[in-house]
Amino acid sequence: MFIGRARELDFLQERYDSERAELVVLYGRRRIGKTELLQQFARDKAAVFYACTECTDQEQLARFSKRILQTGIPAARFLTSFSDWETALRSIQDVPSEGKKLLIIDEFPYMCASHPELPSILQNLWDHELSRANVMLILCGSAMSFIENELLAERNPLYGRATGIYKLLPLPFVSVRQFFPQYSVEDQVAVYAILGGIPYYLIQFQSEKSLEENIRTNILQKGCVLYSEVEFLLRQELRETSVYNAIIEAVALGNNTLALIHSKTQIEKTKISVYLKNLMEIGIIEREFSVLSTVKERAGSGRGLYQLTDAYFRFWYAFLYGSHSELEAGDVAGVWQHLIAPQLHAYAAHAFEKICVEHLRACNQAGTLPFHFIKIGRWWEKVTHIADGKRRTVSEEIDIVAADRAEQNFLLAECKFRHAPADLDVLRHLQDKFPQKKYPGNDHYMIFSFYGFTERLREAAAREHVLLVSGAEI
Repeated sequence: MFIGRARELDFLQERYDSERAELVVLYGRRRIGKTELLQQFARDKAAVFYACTECTDQEQLARFSKRILQTGIPAARFLTSFSDWETALRSIQDVPSEGKKLLIIDEFPYMCASHPELPSILQNLWDHELSRANVMLILCGSAMSFIENELLAERNPLYGRATGIYKLLPLPFVSVRQFFPQYSVEDQVAVYAILGGIPYYLIQFQSEKSLEENIRTNILQKGCVLYSEVEFLLRQELRETSVYNAIIEAVALGNNTLALIHSKTQIEKTKISVYLKNLMEIGIIEREFSVLSTVKERAGSGRGLYQLTDAYFRFWYAFLYGSHSELEAGDVAGVWQHLIAPQLHAYAAHAFEKICVEHLRACNQAGTLPFHFIKIGRWWEKVTHIADGKRRTVSEEIDIVAADRAEQNFLLAECKFRHAPADLDVLRHLQDKFPQKKYPGNDHYMIFSFYGFTERLREAAAREHVLLVSGAEI
């Protein structure tokens, strides 16, 4: 069953239906569903789908030749393999097709690794032949640093040739829910908190099993796919895995600045920056800034907070990395009962904030908010309050702040995932946090509460035009 990706399929179909030749680069982290998306797109088309492997250049060319020749092109009558890559790639024009000649090369970086001149060969072909032919080439890859820093970089031969560049992101919560239609919404949020929107992880869980059963048998049980997934990905992408383990664990436990990571790991700060850069390139960690921070503030090397972007990595290091010995010994029940189960609901609150942001983006596109925002995210800042004639500076944080381009309209929102309805104090605290003198404009308030609202909060919200959204409404 293929779930979601409607926008991505529309993007690819628009390129396929265009009246010009198309060269599309589709990329994203491993396990995110690139191959499944491309197979779904190509299922009703006469496509040549070639998946590269890590092998010698001669073997790669032989395999690619076999795949092209299988389509019944004229050259198949007297050839068993092409002699060079230029001839092989040119032959896509001879593939029988009523529409565009569609060539999909999955994991293209593997092909380039065994033949570094391939981008130059493809560039020459594109400039002199393929760009004027009825063809669509899709180059797909998981090595994001190679795609962004090599293939699409200005110094690369293919720079400026791509007619479409699409970075595939994890599925949103609305799609994740479709994998588990019989789960309660609370359990769906927990699944999203654990696995994120990574299709490969989601299909490891069986919807007919309970959330607890899935965690115990498909994450904690030695030998299952997800048990060794983190270690496998790290070893595939990085060296010095012990160092990266220490850094990722530090960030997962809330050490989100360079100073705190250094304090936790005792790794030199200059080296930590390099390791963090590598982790950001493969999509495991991101550097987050307060949503209203300036360009100058973002440029500061010591600014920003480091967060784990990958939900499964965050779950693994928060709960299981330190319990590896127990899991190796088979104490699945103990790790679940004493470590995960008591904290799982509180842990899912972070995912609930992401879900609220997704909800607001959908509302923004539908035009149902008081204004159209162009930036949205967490906000934090040191704020000076005056009470009883005394000045007090504290660090304030708001779960979600959205603003228009001129920063004249602000939407301030809090997200509550606790087992109780939100009360009036949540609204009053939110109204006190934001420094209105620094950010003059129109403030709009919103409270997300998974378990609803007290009557007095509903009454105050009605009087003050505050937006209330319960878990059932998201």
